[in-house]
Amino acid sequence: MEYTFNAYYTLIAGTFVLLLGRLLVYKIPFLRNYNIPEPVAGGLIAAILAYLVYLVFGVSGKFSSELQTGFMLVFFASIGLGANLSKLKEGGFGLFIFLLAISAYILIQNLVGMGLASVIGLDPLMGLITGSITLTGGHGTAGAWGHILETKYGLEGATTLGMASATFGLVIGGLIGGPVAKFLIERHGLATGRSVREEIRDDKIPVAPTGEHTTFEFPHKTRLITADNAISTLAMFAACLAFGNLMTDIAKGTSFELPTFVWALLGGVIVRNFLESVVRVPIFDRAIDVFGNASLSLFLAMALLSLKLWQLVDLAGPLVIILSLQTVVMALFAAFVTFKIMGSNYDAAVLAAGHCGFGMGATPTAIANMQAITNMYGPSHKAFLIVPLAGAFFIDLVNVVVIQTLLKFFG
Repeated sequence: MEYTFNAYYTLIAGTFVLLLGRLLVYKIPFLRNYNIPEPVAGGLIAAILAYLVYLVFGVSGKFSSELQTGFMLVFFASIGLGANLSKLKEGGFGLFIFLLAISAYILIQNLVGMGLASVIGLDPLMGLITGSITLTGGHGTAGAWGHILETKYGLEGATTLGMASATFGLVIGGLIGGPVAKFLIERHGLATGRSVREEIRDDKIPVAPTGEHTTFEFPHKTRLITADNAISTLAMFAACLAFGNLMTDIAKGTSFELPTFVWALLGGVIVRNFLESVVRVPIFDRAIDVFGNASLSLFLAMALLSLKLWQLVDLAGPLVIILSLQTVVMALFAAFVTFKIMGSNYDAAVLAAGHCGFGMGATPTAIANMQAITNMYGPSHKAFLIVPLAGAFFIDLVNVVVIQTLLKFFG
């Protein structure tokens, strides 16, 4: 039996998951020491409880996907709204190098999946599903390519397998990023962690109105905004989402077809720079921060709350082996390649955590991973500048090119 929860109850449940996660992280030293994001901690407990209820009573819940999608779009729009031209230029060479790293890993991820699938006697395309289609692409890409693989390449169950693999990646991506960064930071003596008391004390100090900060970098920091700021910012978000939906419809079936969240992000860049450079309207970054961080946390909480862990049980043993190996390869690549080529410093360690997030799950997971690190060890302006841009936009374009190229050779 499945119960359907409308948007109101979904919002209540998502908020409860966040509060639970925050309590767990502050009360359980293991979670805090290994920088497990609060939405992941609370969401996993909720998913496990839902699994137990399903096993014992045969009852499951279905939460509002529209609300979850809405928060995801607001999150990506906030990335665009926080990206003025000076920030885009500031990314510069570091962004280019990071793009090379993640592009190389997408190819490696697919070769690992397809190679191991061939070794254990599966169709190589099965390995592609457990590669960048689902782990880098996430649930949206899994659904889109799953349909193509079923109809065009005759791979039965590709969509179901893709959703299960993407679910696995979302969970693992939120679990390995923190430990990888912690290992790098402590091994190389890059920073000293703060205590819980120090975090609470620092978070009470408001972000200065003219202070230099990056969106998402200080999720628990106090931000001073007014009702007027909030209303004008909501209007900008609405414009970004409207632009995203409009462009999705216009570009459908063309060579410019992109996921709605990418259009929402581009809408944010256009709205921000048009208002700031042409109309000369001041942009309140603090309000964008508040809405962006809240949407990020709620999206992750709802995504994990909606997990049906019993679907993972349906994965055959060989596929579990592939996904486990992908986890190990991701952690090793982030620790010994991403970290090295990005400078082997604190920023590089935070970037490695971010790479684990969207390399196995999604960009929101990458941001949550980095927030967990910077909450304990201090800010990383470079990481919070590069990862949102790379993970939300460029990585999807690279992923599509790599997948299509591999399909031409092995399809």
